[in-house]
Amino acid sequence: MFTIEYFIGLILIGIVVGLLSGMLGVGGGFLMVPFQYFLFSYIGIQSQYGLLTSLGTSLAIIIPTAISGAYEHSRKLEDIIELGIKLGIFGIIGGFIGGLVANLIPYWILQLIFAFVLLLVLIKNTVSFKKEENKGIFTFNQLTLGLTGFFVGVSAGLLGIGGGLFLIAILTAFFGFSPIKSIGISSIFIALTAIGGTVSYIISGWGSNPIPYTIGFVSIINFIVICCFSVPLAKIGAKYAHKIPEKYLKILLIIGIIYIEIKMLGVI
Repeated sequence: MFTIEYFIGLILIGIVVGLLSGMLGVGGGFLMVPFQYFLFSYIGIQSQYGLLTSLGTSLAIIIPTAISGAYEHSRKLEDIIELGIKLGIFGIIGGFIGGLVANLIPYWILQLIFAFVLLLVLIKNTVSFKKEENKGIFTFNQLTLGLTGFFVGVSAGLLGIGGGLFLIAILTAFFGFSPIKSIGISSIFIALTAIGGTVSYIISGWGSNPIPYTIGFVSIINFIVICCFSVPLAKIGAKYAHKIPEKYLKILLIIGIIYIEIKMLGVI
């Protein structure tokens, strides 16, 4: 059932996702989900189960991959572990509550709210692009930390956007964090927020997923093969992130924000 081409595809996913996670502090779900879904379709898996297993497995893979990158960042950056954990706790709470709110508020209203915030972030990052020192608009304290983690958690849970990239954008635009420190904090944040999602996919798919070698909607084969490459390459990506000039990190961040903005508005 699982062909050589299938395993080659998993290896390529692991390489790309590992580097992206380490360098940019993102989970890489926007790549893992469609590519895994394609591989499942290639071997004849029904679309419904293939998609759900792609989603659940991607979340599971993000956990060790992000931790690998976060460990490397923590060796060169101070104070990111505590901030990342605190933001992650509020992110988990936000994601949970977001699932409840989704049934009460029209989807298009939520899209407009988050799209507007992201537009402000994009403008702020673009204006401060050439400035060596990026001054924040708000003070980063316990209150704004909690609100930020909660807001990003809700957005990621409701709209399926990249929680890590959204967090980085907000930290740089509103609080004046450097791109590299924001990436380090995001690595810890996404590792924590992915735990809750993984558990939910395991429970919801328990005993009902016909795909072999799965725990709920998490594929053991995909998880092992992809992680064998994504985890070590996340450390390599994190090392290179500290060598890339900050202006190039800002360019990548702006491109990512534009992508999420377009995706959120349903253009792609």
